[in-house]
Amino acid sequence: MSARFTMLYTVVFLLSGVGLLALAFVLSGGSLSETAPAGPGDPASIAGQGGLTAAHQRIMELEGQLAAVHTQQSRQLLVGSLLALIVMAAVSVLLGRVLARRVLRPLRLITAVTRRISADSLDRRLAVTGPADEVKDLADTIDELLGRLEASFTAQRRFVANASHELRTPLATIRASLDVAIAKPDPAPSTVALAARVRRQLDRLDHLLDGFLVLARAQHGPSADTAPVDLGDLIDAALRERSADVGRKELSVAVDVPRGTAVVGSPALLARLVGNVVDNAVTHNDSGGWIGITGSVDERETALVVETGGPVLDQREVDRLARPFERLGGERTGSSGLGLSIVAAVAAAHGGRLDLLARPEGGLRVSITLPIAGGPVAGPVAGPVAKAPVGA
Repeated sequence: MSARFTMLYTVVFLLSGVGLLALAFVLSGGSLSETAPAGPGDPASIAGQGGLTAAHQRIMELEGQLAAVHTQQSRQLLVGSLLALIVMAAVSVLLGRVLARRVLRPLRLITAVTRRISADSLDRRLAVTGPADEVKDLADTIDELLGRLEASFTAQRRFVANASHELRTPLATIRASLDVAIAKPDPAPSTVALAARVRRQLDRLDHLLDGFLVLARAQHGPSADTAPVDLGDLIDAALRERSADVGRKELSVAVDVPRGTAVVGSPALLARLVGNVVDNAVTHNDSGGWIGITGSVDERETALVVETGGPVLDQREVDRLARPFERLGGERTGSSGLGLSIVAAVAAAHGGRLDLLARPEGGLRVSITLPIAGGPVAGPVAGPVAKAPVGA
């Protein structure tokens, strides 16, 4: 748009300059033609000074001199006009560029500020000041839109958090009722079996509500209790928590995390991020399969990669796994469907990202990139490890 405005202003300046120069040229030519003396048809005024022939020759000489002067002045005026037009063309480009930048500067500022506003910073506003013109109207409209979006996002997150909290009370009541029924002397076998099935569903529902709460918290951004966290410690803790399932499936787990692979953020949210990734790798793995966990650190980012084997997956289906309640193949059992969506929300809240890739040879590659830690890591630091197969 800046180039178009520059061209527009340049054309306007050039047309104005050409018009002024043409007008000056026409007026100059008209004034010179009016200065020519009367023709030789009236020699009476010089009849007494030497005769008709001498007067006529003198008049012809004067007319020739005037014509030569007129021609020379016309050429000089034409050359000067061309030079002035060239100078005006250069000046028009410069002035057009300056004016275009000045006119579009408020729009560039609005664009830059709007690009920095995300779902986690909807409380920011453009707050453009100045005269009530089209630019201010546009900025005020964007501020009103951001206000409506902020209210909508806040209401949605508040509803999820409140609903999750409120549902815990009836769940606790149902669980207590099951405990009372089982605690009676000699309960019927059908009652015990029914209580076991209901308890499994209650555990699944508790896990789902807990996922809702973590997802709502992560979407609000990292909490104030941020600290340097070592990813190696979180990986060890997550593997210990799932060691029984790893052994039951006879999975081979290899971990290679360099010393000091750390990030700054909420310890609770980052622990849930790593736990969900490890849980996803264990749950959706074949018996006798493998899990590879690697970490890397560069000048700006910390990367955590978790790979698993298995069948070849469709990348289009894999791309949907970061959305809530999305599962491969329409599966509705075995998980809440919030695991990787929570990972994506936590990574985004910490300024990172989640990338999912279907491995060409089969299985899934989960890559998490987070900003590098800005301070020392508290607590023990896990060094580079290459663990032997767990449960093999």
